[in-house]
Amino acid sequence: MDIANRLVTWVGEGNYWIVQVFAIVLLTLLAAMLAKVSLDRLLLKAEQTHNLWDDAFVGAARRPLRWLIWLIGLTLAAQMAAEVSENQLAQLIQPLRKIGVVGLLTWFLVRLIRHSEDNLMDPQFSEKPMDATTVKAIGKLLRMSVLITAVLVVLQSMGYSISGVLAFGGIGGIAVGFAAKDLLANFFGGLMIYLDRPFSVGDWIRSPDKEIEGTVEDIGWRLTRIRTFDKRPLYIPNSTFAHISLENPSRMSNRRIYETIGVRYEDSGKLPEIIEAVKAYLRNHPEIDQRQTLIVNFNSFAACSLDFFIYTFTKTTDWIRFHEIKQEILLDILGIIERHGAECAFPTSTVHMPDPIALHTSAPVMGEQP
Repeated sequence: MDIANRLVTWVGEGNYWIVQVFAIVLLTLLAAMLAKVSLDRLLLKAEQTHNLWDDAFVGAARRPLRWLIWLIGLTLAAQMAAEVSENQLAQLIQPLRKIGVVGLLTWFLVRLIRHSEDNLMDPQFSEKPMDATTVKAIGKLLRMSVLITAVLVVLQSMGYSISGVLAFGGIGGIAVGFAAKDLLANFFGGLMIYLDRPFSVGDWIRSPDKEIEGTVEDIGWRLTRIRTFDKRPLYIPNSTFAHISLENPSRMSNRRIYETIGVRYEDSGKLPEIIEAVKAYLRNHPEIDQRQTLIVNFNSFAACSLDFFIYTFTKTTDWIRFHEIKQEILLDILGIIERHGAECAFPTSTVHMPDPIALHTSAPVMGEQP
């Protein structure tokens, strides 16, 4: 009490509010520092666990909570100073504080949704991470809901009637719907992609109807971004996918090997043994899926060869690995043909002459016709 009385005497009775404002700012600074240190320690402990929600919650709350402390402390100090000075700004501090709190809460929720998205797709937190397309779709819907709710709450805090705003939005929505039908078509096209899931982020897709082929990088509400194999970005309006056929090779269960091989006509007696050897080879190959169709049969009398075909499926769907297996199988089949004393055929032509051709090797005598 003695220190307080001396401080009041030193500052003056009329200026005691300065001490109070200083104390509020000092306490705000200490509270912000304490919150930062506490949240940093909590984040370190949360990262040591495999629970995705504590990481997301603490990571999302770090910055908004510190700003909230500063907002409350500074608005209290400003309100006290404005009341002493009888400034009209004191009437604005309360609404501004409410709007600031709503804004910081919105910021926290948006960050929480974003951190949760990353954790749900991270294999570190789950043995079976959620599909990226589904997670991003839910995240976008939640963020949109949070932002719309925040705007309505801010309007209500500023004295606007929410019912009037909603009524105006309903009337204006009809006009906007006619003016932006293409935008709405793309929006609902994106919604159908999220619901039907014909493809996901990371899938390789192609369309036989249009020149579309590549890897899906992002599915937005209006556009889908595809990276072609020559690394060009391709932006497709979502409404396009409602009118075209689409293939998704990324969801293949197997890859097919379908090749025709020809041997010479003079090796016709060896062809049955070659076919049986190739069939036995494929039935024992570790990379061939024996549950799928496997055919090795003589197929046709071609112009220059006796053709047989192989029809089988690999276990892998990886494009690079498939071609490695296919190369190995074709080379081994070539070796089987050679081990049976036969050869692969190639286009040849035989010319039959009715009489032998006589060749004159001596030079003609001077004056004689050759």
